[in-house]
Formats: sequence, C-alpha cells, structure tokens
Amino acid sequence: MKAPLKPLITIIIPVYNGARFLGQALGSVIAQDYRPIEIIVVDDGSTDDSAAIAESFAEVTCLSQPNQGAWVARNTAISKAKGEFIAFLDADDLWAPNKLTAQAEWLEAHPETGYVTAKYQNFLEEGVARPFWIKPEQLSEIQSGGFANLLVRRVALETIGPFDSTCRRGADLDWVVRGKDAGIKGGVVDMVLMRRRVHDANLSHGWTGGRKLLLNALRGSITRQRSKGEPKG
Repeated sequence: MKAPLKPLITIIIPVYNGARFLGQALGSVIAQDYRPIEIIVVDDGSTDDSAAIAESFAEVTCLSQPNQGAWVARNTAISKAKGEFIAFLDADDLWAPNKLTAQAEWLEAHPETGYVTAKYQNFLEEGVARPFWIKPEQLSEIQSGGFANLLVRRVALETIGPFDSTCRRGADLDWVVRGKDAGIKGGVVDMVLMRRRVHDANLSHGWTGGRKLLLNALRGSITRQRSKGEPKG
C-alpha cells in the first residue's frame, strides 16, 4: 500500500549579490528529508554570480528581475509558487535537514493554525565583529521565530495578502500584524531548525532599531480595526 502523498512545499529564496553564501543555503534545502519540494530563487538584480549559482542546481527554478528589494522578490515568487505550504529562506542562512518535516507535521497536527516558525541559533561569519544590534546573549542563547524559519499555508498567505513591497525593512512585522487582525493563528516548533548567519552584508547590519517599524505596523492595525467598525453605506 502506497503512503499518502505529502503536501508540496515551495521554498522561496530572494537573493541580491549573495553569491558568497547562496550555494550553502541551497545545499541545506536540497538536504531536507522532506519531499516533494519546489525551490524558487528570485535574483533581484544581482551583479555577481548569484543567478549562475542558483541555476547550477537542477532542482531550482531561478527567476530574475531588476533590483526592487527582497519583499518584491518574495511576492514575485509567491505568484509562481505551486505549493500547498510555502517556506521562506534568506540566501545566507542554513536549515537543519529535518526543518520542513518537523514544521509540516506540526501544521498537520494543528489545523487551526495558519503558519509556524521554530527556534534558531545566530552565528558570526568568520572574521566579522559582532554588530551592535546583536547582543552577546543572542549569539550564545537559542532564539525563537525568524522569518526565514516560517512555513505558512497557502490559504493563510492568500488571506493575509502580499508583503508590503514599499518596505525595505519591517514587511515581515507588518505581515504578522495583518495576520493577527485577520484571525490567523501561528505557532512555534520547539526545535532549533535554522542557523542564522550574521555578517557584514546583512540587510539589518546597519539597523538602528525597530520602534518606528512597530509603530507603523500598529498604526496600520488600528486603521484596519476602525474600518471594520464603520457602518456600510
């Protein structure tokens, strides 16, 4: 008797001049013990060998676009994705081999939830000094959440809507808040399933704090809640 087919998972990886690390990130995806998978890399106008590296993997579909930012790239990939579940990985991070299996099983066991994250471990790239936005304990202690740790049901993603492509930073926070407003529940697998690389080219390397991003996300939430309460004319 054949085992029932498991849901297809689409893995989305945006990359901009990420040739240094992309091969390792893709290797951690290929090494997953979960199948079936679909891998979409969106080259966001790179001037290095990122596209060539992506195309060297037979399992990868590589899309190219002019540089518009990672969130536009993710939206581009979502429009092409075929998976029932969708996962996101940054081009410089690494997954544990059981990452997709653990999260897919968690979602199957919790049908009331729309997405799930997991625990992760930060690590410094060799030769890189600890940036000010990473506290010492964030390198030694296990962290929780992380967008590159996300596995989401397609139906939940469609309910929440696309990422705010006007954001260079903070679209993940905006998306989570919009999901909460839409009644989408999330969860966390209590396992370390990702290693997050800290290096001198991280998008957040020069980050100066998230207070403004949080305020913007909450302001949007208040606006949506008020609009729901307005009588229809």
